[in-house]
Formats: sequence, C-alpha cells, structure tokens
Amino acid sequence: MKRHINKVAVIGSGIMGSGIACHFANIGVEVLLLDIVPRELSDKEKAKGLTLENKIVRNRLVNDSLTTALKSKPSPIYHKKFAERITTGNLEDDIAKVGDADWIIEVVVERLDIKKQVFENLEKHRKSGTLITSNTSGIPIKFMSEGRSDDFQKHFCGTHFFNPARYLKLFEIIPGPKTSKEVLDFLNGYGEQFLGKTSVVAKDTPAFIGNRIGIFSIQSLFHAVKDLEMTVEEVDKLTGPVIGRPKSATFRTVDVVGLDTLVHVANGIHENCTDDERLELFQLPDFIKTMVDNKWLGSKSGQGFYKKVKGENGKSEILTLDLDTMDYRSKKSAKFATLELTKTIDKVVDRFAVLTSGKDKAGEFYRKSFGALFAYVSHRIPEISDDLYKIDDAMKAGFGWEHGPFQIWDAVGLEKGLEFIQAENLEAASWVNEMKEAGINSFYSVKDGATYYYDIPKKTMEKVPGQDAFIILDNIRKSNEVFKNSGLVIEDLGDGILNVEFQSKMNTIGGDVLAGLNKAVDIAEKDFQGLVVGNQAANFSVGANIGMIFMMAVEQEYDELNMAIKYFQDTMMRMRYSSIPTISAPHGMCLGGGCELTLHADKVVAAAESYIGLVEFGVGVIPGGGGSKEMALRASDTFRKNDVELNVLQEYFLTIGMAKVSTSAYEAYDLGILQKGKDVVVVNKDRQIATAKAYAKLMAEAGYTKPPKRTDVKVLGKQALGMFLVGTDSMEAGHYISEHDKKIADKLAYVMAGGDLSEASYVSEQYLLDLEREAFLSLCTERKTLERIQHMLKTGKPLRN
Repeated sequence: MKRHINKVAVIGSGIMGSGIACHFANIGVEVLLLDIVPRELSDKEKAKGLTLENKIVRNRLVNDSLTTALKSKPSPIYHKKFAERITTGNLEDDIAKVGDADWIIEVVVERLDIKKQVFENLEKHRKSGTLITSNTSGIPIKFMSEGRSDDFQKHFCGTHFFNPARYLKLFEIIPGPKTSKEVLDFLNGYGEQFLGKTSVVAKDTPAFIGNRIGIFSIQSLFHAVKDLEMTVEEVDKLTGPVIGRPKSATFRTVDVVGLDTLVHVANGIHENCTDDERLELFQLPDFIKTMVDNKWLGSKSGQGFYKKVKGENGKSEILTLDLDTMDYRSKKSAKFATLELTKTIDKVVDRFAVLTSGKDKAGEFYRKSFGALFAYVSHRIPEISDDLYKIDDAMKAGFGWEHGPFQIWDAVGLEKGLEFIQAENLEAASWVNEMKEAGINSFYSVKDGATYYYDIPKKTMEKVPGQDAFIILDNIRKSNEVFKNSGLVIEDLGDGILNVEFQSKMNTIGGDVLAGLNKAVDIAEKDFQGLVVGNQAANFSVGANIGMIFMMAVEQEYDELNMAIKYFQDTMMRMRYSSIPTISAPHGMCLGGGCELTLHADKVVAAAESYIGLVEFGVGVIPGGGGSKEMALRASDTFRKNDVELNVLQEYFLTIGMAKVSTSAYEAYDLGILQKGKDVVVVNKDRQIATAKAYAKLMAEAGYTKPPKRTDVKVLGKQALGMFLVGTDSMEAGHYISEHDKKIADKLAYVMAGGDLSEASYVSEQYLLDLEREAFLSLCTERKTLERIQHMLKTGKPLRN
C-alpha cells in the first residue's frame, strides 16, 4: 500500500509535542494538536467571567503551549505563516477528529499508565491502517501496545524525535513486537525524505541508541573530570568544536538540556541495564547529587555548571562552578599545547591522531575518553543495534557530533584505539578482534563513491543502505577531481554536471575562489552541461575575504582594490550569463558575497536551514559584488502599474540597510533573495547536491540558452534618492543611526536610485555595477569603515561607530 501523509494528529502539546507539530507544519502537512482540558480556571479567566465549559478555557493548555513554542528562539517554524497549518483542540471535544489523520503521534507525559490510557481512547476513533506512534524517550515499546487490537499493534512503534524537532536530525524508529515491516520501511523513508531526518531503526532497549551512547559519554566525563583534576572550562574546551562537537560542548549542553533530564535518563539506564559492563558509570557522582539537591539544573533554574550574574558595574558576567569547592567563581582560560598543534588542521577528522598523541593533560584526556567510548560502543552491538553505522548516525544526528565513535576510531587507527582501550583496563568486544584477525583494519571504506561498513554477522564490508539518493562529496573528491586550487575543488558529479566546492576557511570568497569559479564555467562550457556550486561544510559561505579588502584599503592600493571588486562583479555576472545553467546550493550561513553568488545563479536549491543575507553594512560598506545592483534590479522587476514604486524599492533597500538575514530558506523569499516559482527548498540537506545536480541536468536537457544581458532595469532617480536621504537624515537626527551609518546608507541609496537622474529611466546592469563599485571603493577610504573591518576580523562581530 502506498501511503500519503496529509494530516497528522499530535497528542500532547508540551515543548516536544508543539515542536513536532511545528515541524510537520514546516513540510506542508496539516496538523491537529490536542491536549487535556484544564480542571480549574486561571485568574484571568475568572476575571473575564469565563466557565470551565467555555471553549477558550477548554483549549487553554494547548493554545498556550503552542503560542509559547512559536515565540521561542530559535524558532520551531520555518515561516510564521506555516503555523496556520496547525489546528488546536482538546482530548474530550476533538478526539474524534483523529479519525481523519494518517498518522497519530503520542507525546504525553512519560508515564506508562497514562500512555496506555491515551492509546485506549485513541483506538476508539482511529481508522484502521492509520500509523500510531509514541515519542517516548525510554519506556519500552512492547509495554505500551499491550491489550490493543492486532491492527493497532501492526501499525504501532516508537518514533523518537530529538528536541528541538526542527533542528536535531535524529529520528529513532523503535519497532514493537508486532510492528509490520511495511510500517518500519515507510517511516524510515518518510523521516529521511520528507522530515529531513537521519532515520535510525533502533532496538527496544533502554534509552535506545542516541541517549544510551550520549549519556554514557557525558557520565564518563563526569567521572573522569575529578580523576584528571580538570575544570569545567577545560572539559568544554576539549569537547567542543575542536573535535567536531557543538560549541556548547559538554557542561554547557547539560545546562541547556537540563541536569534533571540527564539524571532521569542516567537513572533509567542504571535501573534497567543491569547487565551493562559499565553500569557503575551511570551512578551519579557526588557533585551531580549536590547540584540536583540545590536545584542547580541549568538554564531553567538560572544556574548549573555556569551562572550568569550582574557585576557592580552593571555588566553581565558568566561564572563557573568549581567542582571541588562547589562555589561559583570567575571563568578561567583553558589552554593546552596539544590544541595549539591542531590550529593549522582545518578538517576535524585529521585532528584526532594529533589530539590523541598529545603529551599533556589534553592528550591523556582524549586517550582515556576515547578508549572508554570505543570499548563501550563495541559492546552495544548487537544489544542496541546490529549495525555499527547506525550508532554513528545516531550520535551525529542526535548530539551534533561531526563524526561518530566508529568514524573517530578509524581516524586514530584500529590498533591505536585498541591500545587506548587496553590502557583503561577495558576490553573491546570480540567481534572487533575477529575483524582485525580477518585483515580488515577499518570500520568503513569508500568504493565507487559509496560508503561501506563492516557487517558483523556477515564479516564483510557491505554498502551502507539508503545513500543512493545522496551525493557524498567526501567520497568523490579525489576520484572525480577535475580542477583544484587553494580555494576550491571542481568535481565531476556525473551526467555532464560539475560541482564547485569551496575549501577556503569558512568558505570565504577570495581571489583563488573567484579564479576557480571562472575556471569552472570555462570547463563546463567546453565539456559539460551544467554547473552546481555547493559544499557539505557547516556553512555555504560567510562572504568575501574581508581581510584582503582591509589590507588593500590600509595600503591605499585603490587601483588594485577596484580591480578586485570588478573581478568579483564580473565573476558573479559570469554565473548568470554563461552558456550552461548554474545552480547555487546554499545551506547554513550564506552571507555577503555568498549571498551575492546565490543571487546570480540561474536557480537556487536551498537547504531549509539556510540563513541568507547581505550583511555588508556590518563592516561599513555596501554589497559590492553585484548585490546592491541585484536588489535594484529585483525591485524594478517587482514594480507594477498599481504599485507605489518607491515603497517597493524601499523594501529592497531595507533588506540591505538593515542587514536582514533569513532564519530559514522560506524567509529568504520574503527578503527577495529567493524567488517564488524559480528557486526551491529541500528539507534534507543530505539530498541537496543530488537535487541541485538533477535540476542542472533538467535545465540543460530542456535546451538552456544563455540569457541576454539586461538593459531594462527601471531606476527612479532623484525621486527615490530624495526620499532615502530624508529618511537617513531623520534617522541620524533621532540618534537611531550613527553619522557613519548614514554615510553608508546614502551611498546605497545613490546606487539603488540609479544615481541622481532627473527622472525615472531604464539602465543596464553594468551601469548599476559601476555605481556600486564606485560607492564601495569610496567607503573603503573611510577610517570608520576600516575600524569596522578590523573589529570584525578580530572579534567576528560587527562594530557600531
């Protein structure tokens, strides 16, 4: 049976339930969100004279929960309009409506008795064949469906989303005793293709896969921190971005999630996994017990491992908990010689060998923690999963690790990993030694662009399932390389399509990247059919290389700077005016020059989690790589006979002037950066390059022809310029902007108005590009602009002067 999910019912509107409801709304699904009826009136309801029978009262809990979720940051919703896809109700008046749902998801309190009662009520109204799942994070699935009908049990399983549902990719699917294979296969595919998740089928064991390994890793650090006499800051320094983990690292992550949540899961594992060979690690150290007793639970209670206070001068300060004295103190810096050795190693995977070879406390820490982790994950097979890649997938998608445990083990080497294990007086599972004796020295390998893993029962390398819909650039970079320089690699994606993959720091766009883009167009026009610009780093591009701009400006090399900006502009125009289709595939941060490149591609295939904007105002300049021109052009294309053209132009002006950045790809449509009917959004970033390639191929096969250059851009001249200048004058007079802000805004106004033309006129793109470049260069002569650029280079943050 081919299933379609058009309507989902979510039962329970707490943080998790509302988040799940929002994410289904994100992908276009109609959602029914239900919760219980309040048993007493609030003070506000009493004051209004409402009764318990009033619909507003009866739906208060669900409506308040959803409203709170929609106001939270980061937002659970891609676009505020998407919330209109969610209908709320209560479990007494509206439960019959679940009969219209294609999938019912239970997200109520973690108590088996309550869940079973909910399922009993739902079965009275659920239509046969409807999927019904629980978002439990630990209650055994087999207990929840007891006493239900065969049809219910056949279509029932666990579907564990991680919080926040929009941002964390792990989607654990836990079969019950009678769950049909069809249901598991459907959910596995739906989670990946539609929800944008990494779907992992887990066994029905306590904490499943992600939390079992994740909580072990944290508990292991809790116990090791005292043994190694390490501070909270030191552990967070060693377990953050340097090893491909989130900035919040370990202790800050616990503060955000809530210590009580972690303790609950750890206690559950300790009570229910009595055969676990590391059971003692799930006991709580004394300092954790003290924190729980004191209700130092993290952000929710105002203090945890860190505490934010205001000093006598009114400035905020972050204090750190001293684990020896259990008092808060000022933060201490954490420095290690081993970390210094990795500063020149850009790829995280290449750092592990260096980090674990360190002669200082950091090296010892890594050897101990990885040794314990490697041993533990080896023994969890086949208990929690039959396949090692599922453990890696779960940790990457659920905990934000760039590399899973077995991938890290491969990075340090199988033999080294075994040495780390032995040094901790631990043993790896027998299958690891059997693998080694069979002459297989890694858990993964790459063949013909596909990833293979060691299949333990078969004792052979098998292809990881489900990757045929993806293009993994790491797997093809060497074998399919067409051209490479210091800034990028051009790869052959097959079927006549090339890909340009930036490789500069933070994927900034400098001279080498621009040269590579031009080379890519040359090669594609000669021997290929289309060109994709995409990568699989954390961010698409944070913009132009402002360090290069700063050096030229400081040295007053204005002719060279003029040539560099013109080269940037010409390259962007080449992206638009070539004989092959060009596709930009932005994701993560796509700022400044990265946004300008995206604006000039023939089509954009954006990941839903794309944060796109022209942010040049923050460093004291206007967009100089065609961005200012392009916003004027798009305003012109939006003009209609009945529109007030000045208002339209003002909206595009403010997009640049306020350095607006979309919080999702869907918001980028509102900013005029993405264009409806032309550009598309993909929810699963893993599919992005393959989707972009498909569109490039489609456009080429449809007979793509180089478009003629535009000479019909309508600009409004003095009429618009006057309006903008009056506006910036009043903003400065009201102290909303600085004198330098006004100068930047006036330069932008001059460009977007088309100069001081006496009347509305039609101009070419090149005319606007020349105005843009002249304005950009003049701002680079300003001392305050150089101060802003220097501040950005030092701190990564904009300066208002």
